[in-house]
Amino acid sequence: MVDKSKPIILSLGGSLVIPNGGPDVDFLNAFNTFVRAKVIEGWRFFIVVGGGSTARHYIDGAKTIGGKISDWDLDWLGIHTTRLNAHLIKTIFEGVVHPRVIQNYQKKIANLKEPIVVAAGWKPGWSTDYDAVTLARDYDAEVLINLSNVAQVYDKDPRMNEDAKPLSKISWDDFSAMVGDTWTPGKNVPFDPIASKVAKKLGLKVVIMDGGNLPNLDNFMKGNKFVGTVIG
Repeated sequence: MVDKSKPIILSLGGSLVIPNGGPDVDFLNAFNTFVRAKVIEGWRFFIVVGGGSTARHYIDGAKTIGGKISDWDLDWLGIHTTRLNAHLIKTIFEGVVHPRVIQNYQKKIANLKEPIVVAAGWKPGWSTDYDAVTLARDYDAEVLINLSNVAQVYDKDPRMNEDAKPLSKISWDDFSAMVGDTWTPGKNVPFDPIASKVAKKLGLKVVIMDGGNLPNLDNFMKGNKFVGTVIG
């Protein structure tokens, strides 16, 4: 079972929040109910919200219309979408959430009392995965759960390889060999390669799982059998 005395970092994929141009009300209702129930049980959460498909739409649109766009501008497009998504998440947790969405990771929250904190993107060159690892470091978390529309990490790209096999566990070295060691705005990998390097140094456990399957998340938190990939 996950240590309840330490906060859980949830890296919430933006594509779960805004899958097709508008909020997924059914998922957000279920997520709200699940997290609030866990808070009653004594759990604490930092929820870092990604830009997901919304960010990629803006980034791809800018590239198509403007031609060569700097990574700095492309990153800012992604960052602004994370902040919009994060503010939406903050509103659904009114009453149990810290009043400010984290957008600057240089200062820790003093005298934190609320059981939920929502965070967004910070600055160019940093993905929300990197932001999530930074929170894990600053608030002494041991587990970071990456909730996206990917159920597990595969040994090769399943979209291009029919024989790709899901992995229940993988080391940081093997994972880095798969995803590379560079980050570009909108890069679509299970976990940011740069964030992976920091997570390895911290000895952080990162779990990749399907964020839409909340009973599966519950199983992991209780120490029961679950479907996902543990990196570390």
